[in-house]
Amino acid sequence: MALAAFDVRCSRAHVLALRGGKIIAQNQADELIAALDHIASEIESGEFAAFARNCGAEDIHGAIDARVRELTPAGAYLHAGRSRNDQVATTLLLYAADRAEKGKAVAARIIDRLLHYAEAERKEGTLLAGTTHWQPAQPVLLAFYLGAVAEAFARDMHRFAEAASKAKEFCPLGSGALAGSTLPLDRKVACAALGFRQPTRNALDAIGNRDGALDVAHAFVRASANASRMSEELIVWCAPAFGYARLGDEASTGSSLMPQKRNPDPFELVRATAADLSGRYAGAVGSIAAIGFSYHRDLQVTKSIIIGIVERGLAALDAFERALSHITFDRARMNALADANFTVATDVADALIANGVAARDAHATVGAAVMRAEEEGRALDATDLQRVAEEASLSGLDAPLDAKASVLAKKTFGSTHPDEVERALGTLRREIEAAS
Repeated sequence: MALAAFDVRCSRAHVLALRGGKIIAQNQADELIAALDHIASEIESGEFAAFARNCGAEDIHGAIDARVRELTPAGAYLHAGRSRNDQVATTLLLYAADRAEKGKAVAARIIDRLLHYAEAERKEGTLLAGTTHWQPAQPVLLAFYLGAVAEAFARDMHRFAEAASKAKEFCPLGSGALAGSTLPLDRKVACAALGFRQPTRNALDAIGNRDGALDVAHAFVRASANASRMSEELIVWCAPAFGYARLGDEASTGSSLMPQKRNPDPFELVRATAADLSGRYAGAVGSIAAIGFSYHRDLQVTKSIIIGIVERGLAALDAFERALSHITFDRARMNALADANFTVATDVADALIANGVAARDAHATVGAAVMRAEEEGRALDATDLQRVAEEASLSGLDAPLDAKASVLAKKTFGSTHPDEVERALGTLRREIEAAS
């Protein structure tokens, strides 16, 4: 039923093409439009689903055609000059464009949520031990991390917008089975009625092309992957052993046996769905890879896979956004661990480099200092700065020794320095507002 409303729109436009080409009279066009409007109301109310299941039609496109013929004698003319091939290709593009707009909207909501968190945490100055390979790397602002995730979803938002635009570029309706029609269909009026920018230029390409729908499916796969990446981090952060975040009871689940459990199920399901959609997308591309440039029944499978990707992807992104609203961050815990495990070591090496020491020598010198401090069970301190300075033949060395100082010492554009984070968040906020 996902395509039903879009098939009705496609059929309305075909009626206009028939009337514009003087293939049917105005009264027949009026009867067909009235029948299609009636079916549209049945689809919206849910009543049409039973008819579609029981009418014996092969698919939703045939069910709508059968219902039109039930409602009016003019229904016998609805399929004039039209093939199931151009009908399905057009309907699928209308569906794809609609879902791309919905994907763009949910991506915008996710970004808004992330920016809301980021702006609050920037004001608080919450610190975080940034990681690579899940190992403590360098101190950053939590707002910097949240901004990074928001940037990924901003790319998704633009990807959805581009996919929606491309889906509405060329209208296949009127291409017939593969060669066009000998009937004088008014393709331009149908194209305009459906909101496409122009009719397709080649009928053979039009009926076998699924690029627009695949682009939208791809956008959902990519956005789901980004949601999965943050879900993975939040799952880990919510584990008490990590303790960086907590998922509220409204979005977590318990255990059938263990009363104390608070499981981050929404994020786990998003993670699994992203993997599933990636595989499905490979299947969708594979389903068209070996067919010729015409219509083949394989495309029925392609259509089914694409709809599955899009519907599940949209549901997963919506669930991710709603679960995200129930996350709270443990600022004290994050701040306490931001400079643990020698996360300021790179700053000490940079200080040596700034004083003329070669990068590889600075790396080795600070690495040795870390090993000494680790063996002694302490953090890097002023005595380490003095020792590495002496080893580098320097009179002294000034370098950050705590997470806050490390963050404030950053100088580059796009860094985790509070001013840079504020600039980046503001720029992204304005960009998203302009694109929404």
